[in-house]
Amino acid sequence: MNTSTELSEDRTIMANERTFSSWTGGGMGAIGLALAFKAVFGAFEPVWFAKFVSTIPLCAALFLFWSAQKKACATLDRLTERKVEATGKRSYRVVASLLSLTAIGAAIILWML
Repeated sequence: MNTSTELSEDRTIMANERTFSSWTGGGMGAIGLALAFKAVFGAFEPVWFAKFVSTIPLCAALFLFWSAQKKACATLDRLTERKVEATGKRSYRVVASLLSLTAIGAAIILWML
């Protein structure tokens, strides 16, 4: 294998990690949006509707976390040219799981307020 291919794979790995980071950042932003909705709606009536609207970004966050994980792992699977030193699939799953628990916890707290 030539150096050009090796460098290309290295750039792909780094781009994959940046993309995963960007998608999870978007999910964390969605969690922040849900909390901001709760603060803005305050004493809005009916309360259930305000909570429902605040839950929508949390669902989007879950989608972003798991889509990012799935796409990052799929990219790693395609890089079979040589043994690559990249963030393992397990790391992507752990991050997606922890951030998903955060979003679910935020949803529970929003509905209990």
